[in-house]
Amino acid sequence: MIENINWYPGHMKKTRELIQENLKLVDLVVEVIDARIPSASRNPIIDQLVQGKQRIIVLNKSDLADEAQNQAWTEQFRRQGHLVLPMNCMSGAGVNSLLRMLCNIRDEKNRDSARKKPLRLMIVGVPNVGKSSLINRLTGKKSTKTGNKPGVTRGKQWLNLGNDMQLLDTPGILWPKFEDPHAGLHLAFCGAIKDEILDIATLCLELLKLLSAQYPLLLKERYKIDELEETALAVMEQIAKKRGFILSGGRIDYERTGKTVIDEFRSATIGRITLEPAPK
Repeated sequence: MIENINWYPGHMKKTRELIQENLKLVDLVVEVIDARIPSASRNPIIDQLVQGKQRIIVLNKSDLADEAQNQAWTEQFRRQGHLVLPMNCMSGAGVNSLLRMLCNIRDEKNRDSARKKPLRLMIVGVPNVGKSSLINRLTGKKSTKTGNKPGVTRGKQWLNLGNDMQLLDTPGILWPKFEDPHAGLHLAFCGAIKDEILDIATLCLELLKLLSAQYPLLLKERYKIDELEETALAVMEQIAKKRGFILSGGRIDYERTGKTVIDEFRSATIGRITLEPAPK
């Protein structure tokens, strides 16, 4: 296993302070998480910071995740007392449902008030879970920079949503140290940690261990393999041979194979996959 995956740039410390300073200004928190890794993409620091505030959990990238697991995780979070909504922030699926939810909260907040106050919300989440895409959908314009790489959003922004709603955007925040090494791996699989600091071939091996155990049929169908070998390394070599990723002298091109498998997992080309099953 890849050991000690950590990525905690200085701006993330500032983001934590920013959230602490501005939490008192908002009525509720919208927490965006990755539906493929609902546990690993829930930052425990955010959990600590926003406790006591009403929260909506957005299961983003639900179109890339296992549909049955989307439903299971939705029920799990509802049992914990949270409002929850599976979404695809890139396409906008679920945005209207979220706006209706926010309008209901705004109306309830002002129900007994003579002076109507705007609903103020904060959007939080680890890098690359789709916060900026959600904000752009809510505002109907490109209010923030978006990108496929983590760490694109910088600084604090107050944005008007209309309908007496205002939104505070913050950059993505990870935590300084992953107590569970699996959490770091899962975040790396989904692109929340910069690929540049990782060995892609080794990361692919770890991913293939999971996929061989949890989604063997999808692997076999995608890479046209009759029977998967027993080890992740052997499966990786099977994929390389099927794709023709062979170097001079018959050597396996592990780097190219690793990048291909990682990319095809992230795009759901292999299939809709949830790496973390919901608790039963």
